[in-house]
Amino acid sequence: MQSFNYTRPTTAQEAVKAFADAGAGARFVAGGTNLYDLMKLNIEQPLHLVDVTSIDGLDALSTDGGRIRLGALVPMSAAATNERLARDYPVLVEALWKAASQQIRNMATVGGNLLQRTRCMYFRNGADGAFPCNKREPGSGCAAIGGLDSGQAVLGASDACNAVSPGDWPVALTALEAIVEVQGPQGVRSFPVAELYRLPEATPHLEFSLAPGELITAIEVPQTSAGRFSTYHKVRDRESYAFALASAAVALEIDGDRIIEARIALGGVATRPWRAKEAEQALVGQIFTLARAREAGAAAFWAAKPGRHNGFKIELGARTVADAIEIAFKRSRA
Repeated sequence: MQSFNYTRPTTAQEAVKAFADAGAGARFVAGGTNLYDLMKLNIEQPLHLVDVTSIDGLDALSTDGGRIRLGALVPMSAAATNERLARDYPVLVEALWKAASQQIRNMATVGGNLLQRTRCMYFRNGADGAFPCNKREPGSGCAAIGGLDSGQAVLGASDACNAVSPGDWPVALTALEAIVEVQGPQGVRSFPVAELYRLPEATPHLEFSLAPGELITAIEVPQTSAGRFSTYHKVRDRESYAFALASAAVALEIDGDRIIEARIALGGVATRPWRAKEAEQALVGQIFTLARAREAGAAAFWAAKPGRHNGFKIELGARTVADAIEIAFKRSRA
C-alpha cells in the first residue's frame, strides 16, 4: 500500500474543499469497509483521503412527519434496528440485516454503502495484470465475458462489462424511489437513488453519476403505504455473509386481494440496481394469485441475456421475485 495524505474536516463544505484542493487521487472515506479493502488489493491507490466521519449532523436518522431521512454517516446497524423502519419499511431493514456481518454493519454507513464497488473476481484479483478488466483499467478488456461468469449479470451487461452491482441496500432504496442528496463544488443537489448508477456500456469504469468532489450527505425515503407490505428476499450460496445470486425488493399497496401498486427492484442479476417495471405492470390492478406472482417474476427477466454459465440466474431470479411478491402480499394479511 502506498503512502497517502489524510484530512479530517468537520463540515461538508470543508470536505468538498479539501477534496478539490487535493486534486487527482483524492477519495472520501467513512466506514472504509470497501475502500480499505480495495487499497489492500492495489485496486484503489488514493493519494489523499478525506475522512468525513467528523462531520456533524450526518449521523442523524429522522422519522419525523411522513418522510424518512438518513444522514450518510448513519451506521447500517443503526438503521437496521430502527423500530419505525422495521414497522413501516421492512424491505429496508431486511436489506440491511441480510448484508455482510454484524461487525461490518457496525462500521459501514448507509451513504458509503451506495458506492460499494463490484465483487467480480476478475476485478478484484487482477490488479497484478493477470486478468483484464475494463472497470479497473479502461480499454484492457473483460476476462469475465466468455470466462467464468456464473456470478455475472444477465441484465444490463454490455460488450465491455457484465459485472454485477453487489449491494442489497441500494436495491431496496431503488424500489422505494428514494432520493440521494449530495454536496459538491457547485452546491447541493438531489436526485433519485436509481440515477446514481450508470450502465457499463462502453465506459464501465464510470460507475456512478457523481461529479468529481461530490459527497453523499443524506438519503430520503418518500412516504408510501406500499412500504408496510414489503420485503427484501435474497438467495445466495450460503445463508449468511454472502452476496446475492438473485434478490428482489418488493413493496405492494393492497386493497382486499387486489394489488393497487407494486414496486419491484432486483439485485444480484444486473449491472446496477434494476427496477423491474414489467413485473410491476403484470401485477397492478390484478387479484393476487401464485400464478400471477410467477408471471410477474418471468416478466422481470424478459430482457435477460445469459452468458456461458449464468443462465440459471434467469429462472432463479424469476422464482425469487415470485416468492418476494408472495411474502409481501401475506404481510397484508397479518
